[in-house]
Amino acid sequence: MSSLSTVQIAMAGEALIDLISRPDGAFEPCLGGAVYNLSRALSLQGLSTLYLNPFSQDRFGRALRQQMVDEGVQLSQAEPVTAPTSLAVVALDPNGHPDYAFYRQGVADRQVSATQLIAACAPTQTPVLQWVGTGGLALDPQDAGVYLPWLKAQREAGRWVAVDANLRPSVMPDVAAYRAHIMTLLAQAHLVKVSDEDLQHLQVPGDDALAQARHLLTQIPAQCLALTLGAGGAYLLSRTGQTWFAQEQKPLSVVDTVGAGDSFLAGLLAAMTSALDPLSASTPSITLSPATGDQVLRHALASASLCVQERGCVPPSFAASQAWAAQHPALTRFQDAGSK
Repeated sequence: MSSLSTVQIAMAGEALIDLISRPDGAFEPCLGGAVYNLSRALSLQGLSTLYLNPFSQDRFGRALRQQMVDEGVQLSQAEPVTAPTSLAVVALDPNGHPDYAFYRQGVADRQVSATQLIAACAPTQTPVLQWVGTGGLALDPQDAGVYLPWLKAQREAGRWVAVDANLRPSVMPDVAAYRAHIMTLLAQAHLVKVSDEDLQHLQVPGDDALAQARHLLTQIPAQCLALTLGAGGAYLLSRTGQTWFAQEQKPLSVVDTVGAGDSFLAGLLAAMTSALDPLSASTPSITLSPATGDQVLRHALASASLCVQERGCVPPSFAASQAWAAQHPALTRFQDAGSK
């Protein structure tokens, strides 16, 4: 295992158990949570990854922790806490799309403070840390005092911030406050990932998802925005007017979509980190050539495509994503509105 001095990305957010419905009416427990899965996926993609939240001492917590360690993720809070592990009941529709109900009060991954997160990411602890990220249930306004100060501190320290606007409005008591808080968090991000459903939940204006994504990019200071459309492919937009699109040419044998967005973002961050010079506070923007942007997006798409062909979240390695992209050429387009 690598040391904290080599950590490239630090993630903060939920780790939970997905109780996934089966055709016979029973529920299958699977290790999960958006940020948990994203952390695993980042490590499997070859980035030295640090996970910042604690695990429970209960059976589920021990299993979550062990999988993280087995897949190479470092833990800033190795000691377990007495609070129980969070649960999510996941029902899948006929297309394999998940619908969630969460049990989140007094749970282990919420036993963390902004002070702890900031201390774990101090330059003396993680001198080569380039990225920090969050999303999923960490976007809950109830946790604003934890994650918002941490993101602000990391941005001010010259770290690059990635936020996955992975919305769960059905479990938020005040949806308007939830939307407003997410926009506040997105204002700290250099890279934002959204799905077409996320844009609808945020009530972003626009005739279609691409128009909504372009509008959102005008409302926040992010350098890049990734938009996922499920089987419809994905876009990568830059603040300078570049737009990349990629879509699989042939339909996939989809088992379920659990973890697809997490695998996509992990692939995007891994490919972007590999393609760019080391990021620093002196770097004014994430600048991608047409060829590099295409490569980065295709790698992210391949990562998601491999995940949806497995049950639960089984993120691929960097090499597996590279191989899939090479063996399954995607439909791609590029537009540079900034050059006009």
